[in-house]
Amino acid sequence: MTDTSQATSDATERESSQGLVLINTGNGKGKTTAALGTVLRAVGYGHRVLIVQFIKGSWTYGEMKSIRRLEPEVEFHRMGKGFVGIVDDNLPREDHIQAAREALDFSIEKLKSGEYQLVLLDEIFVAVMLDLLTVADVHRVLDARPEETTLILTGRGAPQEIIERGDTVTEMTEIKHAYQRGILARRGVDY
Repeated sequence: MTDTSQATSDATERESSQGLVLINTGNGKGKTTAALGTVLRAVGYGHRVLIVQFIKGSWTYGEMKSIRRLEPEVEFHRMGKGFVGIVDDNLPREDHIQAAREALDFSIEKLKSGEYQLVLLDEIFVAVMLDLLTVADVHRVLDARPEETTLILTGRGAPQEIIERGDTVTEMTEIKHAYQRGILARRGVDY
């Protein structure tokens, strides 16, 4: 192997072992769905994956059932107490704050372990928007990420200073939504 091809090979190896920060944000649908596509890709290569959900709680939905089929490669934790302040939320706000703080501490501990190639923190930005967590908390997560771990952060309203720390940032934009025509969420499509 020539010196040039060895250098290229070394650079490729470094690049492939370098984790990234991926951010899926915006008001359109598909943030979690896109992140789960990356989870599927990682599992296809035998990577260990951690998923922590910050908001979605007691509701049953298709992704949750599918994720369970990917164990043991995928470790899945629903830590939120459900959607805050809407639909059937009867919990005191303090319960939601405590759940978000526990999910944050758990995520940081798991990240620091270095045992995952991919970590997905689903709806973490919604927890920030709802003042369950702070932007400083998200910085703590980013600071805890081992260099070789890819971290995906999802949710509406990603703060600009976190966006600046991302390697790949995608904004989902809603053009139109079936709900605007009175069509309710469909099992297998929306949940």
